Amino acid sequence: MRMLEKEDEEGDIQVSWQDQENINTFSKYNAKLQDFEEAYESKKTEKEYLDDLAMELELADEDEPVKYRIGEAFVSLSLEAAQERITKSQEELDQEIEGLKSQMDEAVEKMDGLKKVLYARFGNAINLEKD
Repeated sequence: MRMLEKEDEEGDIQVSWQDQENINTFSKYNAKLQDFEEAYESKKTEKEYLDDLAMELELADEDEPVKYRIGEAFVSLSLEAAQERITKSQEELDQEIEGLKSQMDEAVEKMDGLKKVLYARFGNAINLEKD
């Protein structure tokens, strides 16, 4: 254990209403960022599965119907129809992934601004970093 030097010791810091609002806002953005990151990883994995499926369908026999999952049921589609649906799903996922990226970037930008304000106010007395 290290003892704090006299200048490192923090006295009683008064937390104003505005400071508390900034801390709460940071916390909200942090929670949103975690949700966005989880959704982003999930969508990325789903996109990888669709990419693999599209590659597998390129090797499929054109005369054989393809079992395609819609909701909880499987339907038989022609190879061409299945490939069109997969391509459409891939494009939709790409848009969702880009949307999540922009939301994550926006949250990080706002959190960085709040970090500057809060660290300037509280110094070492506050920890806003992830573990």
